[in-house]
Amino acid sequence: MMKLEGALYPWRFRLMLGLLALMVGAIVWRIFDLQVVDRDFLIGQGDARSLRHIPIPAHRGLITDRNGEPLAVSTPVTTLWANAKELQVAKDRWPELAAALGQDRKALTERLEAQANKEFIYLVRGLTPEQGQQVLDLKVPGVYGIEEFRRFYPAGETTAHMVGFTDIDDHGREGVELAYDEWLAGVPGKRQVIKDRRGRLIKDVQVTKNAKAGKPLALSIDLRLQYLANRELRNAIIENGAKAGSLVIMDVKTGEILAMVNQPTYNPNNRRNLQPAMMRNRAMIDVFEPGSTMKAISMSAALETGRWKPSDKVEVYPGTLQLGRYTIRDVSRSEGPVLDLTGILINSSNVGMSKVAFDIGGETIYHLAQKIGLGQPTGLDFPGERVGNLPNYREWKKAETATLSYGYGLSVTAIQLAHAFSVLANNGRMVPLSLIHVDEAPKATQVIPEKVAKTIQGMLQQVIEAPRGVFRAQVPAYHVAGKSGTARKTSVGTKGYAENSYRSLFAGFGPMSDPRYAIVVVIDEPSKAGYFGGLVSAPVFSKVMSGTLRLMNITPDNLPPTQQANAGPPAAAVKANGGRG
Repeated sequence: MMKLEGALYPWRFRLMLGLLALMVGAIVWRIFDLQVVDRDFLIGQGDARSLRHIPIPAHRGLITDRNGEPLAVSTPVTTLWANAKELQVAKDRWPELAAALGQDRKALTERLEAQANKEFIYLVRGLTPEQGQQVLDLKVPGVYGIEEFRRFYPAGETTAHMVGFTDIDDHGREGVELAYDEWLAGVPGKRQVIKDRRGRLIKDVQVTKNAKAGKPLALSIDLRLQYLANRELRNAIIENGAKAGSLVIMDVKTGEILAMVNQPTYNPNNRRNLQPAMMRNRAMIDVFEPGSTMKAISMSAALETGRWKPSDKVEVYPGTLQLGRYTIRDVSRSEGPVLDLTGILINSSNVGMSKVAFDIGGETIYHLAQKIGLGQPTGLDFPGERVGNLPNYREWKKAETATLSYGYGLSVTAIQLAHAFSVLANNGRMVPLSLIHVDEAPKATQVIPEKVAKTIQGMLQQVIEAPRGVFRAQVPAYHVAGKSGTARKTSVGTKGYAENSYRSLFAGFGPMSDPRYAIVVVIDEPSKAGYFGGLVSAPVFSKVMSGTLRLMNITPDNLPPTQQANAGPPAAAVKANGGRG
């Protein structure tokens, strides 16, 4: 029957044979094509199922102080992760795994069961390599390790506000770590490996891209001065029962911030019980009215006009000045009914300063304050930094003029106040601020005539050294200059000022033979034995300035003649060495 049909319809038989032959030929050609001609396709498909690229972590750049002391370093850690699907077949090993991880057995069981369908979950992050290897040596199915880096801060709380910290993924979150995150962050590499279908490593093939470490960063701070400032500020906060405080040391020639500390502070290596208030870099974030420290700037504006000279007299009797319903008062009784300009600064007379301000006008003080950086961006680009407020009026009335002249009605930060006093110390020249170590002093801009700056230096020196001066700010063996201030704090939520709530301030510089370092001390709400800046903040200035000048090997300029002869190298030699130890 088959033969008959084949004979009756031979073309059908031949057609079927031809189609079969074509199919076989196509298959043979495809096999030849894949195995010989286009063999990369199969290789690629195989690799896609077994060849993997795993990241090679790159550590962040080292942060150091100006002398190379490490402030932030990256240490290797192990992160353990799990394929929850694989772990489901080894439930009997879960208690053993929980014990090795130091985790609660019930909590780990509930977590693994709730995420049973996931192929990647973190078990624990940031273990030391030894701890991680101990867990991996248990060979629990589905448990794997990743090499990562974790930031460690050797100076701890001393540099916390300036250096900041990173998060668990090693990204900058505060301070310099955040401001320079792109500079510090490394570029991860890639390693090619072969894994089986269960994700187990079969072979480490090659490194396809090397990891690139982050770039190092040398800050302007001197760790020795940072420790000194932190210790003295902390002691002052405790002794005066204060709420908080800030202290800034800067090099007036280079604009470098040599120390910047705040209290309260925190340990960036252990942030479990960290409170938000501890993270505030108050020196850059908290704004306040500068109080009588502003009189140094207002007096400079008066001298710059040429209308006033230090010996000019102003009547301050009876210690009050009535402006409508507003009364200006001197806090302390002055040494007489008439004061010269230096006497106004020594006695911190609000009445005397106001009368000088009325003569030169509020706009004159405003322009000088603006030129030396008050109410202006510092250029540091520090995360969260505040600019403060320097008011300007179309018409400067007497009340606004008076309050500006003695430090009310405007707001500044500690870093801005230090920058302003550095201009006075640097003979009227302003240099840009820097948190990064600079090799050469930047170009300075003359914003106050040199003659005026030197005159105000001498007046501020008398503020400390005169019989009625702020003797607590004196530094043994050195001439220094400065001005104290006491500012009432504004009331939160209501207009006006809070009762018995003050900031104690002191801003100064030295040594007077060649001013090099400016220091600002801010003590917030002292509650023991007074609140005046000359009583609370001046002693801190004295101790910190004394330590700074000695650590920086600055030759004393206030020794008796017999001691001066044995004081060491001349000032010129120290100056040639940059005044550094």
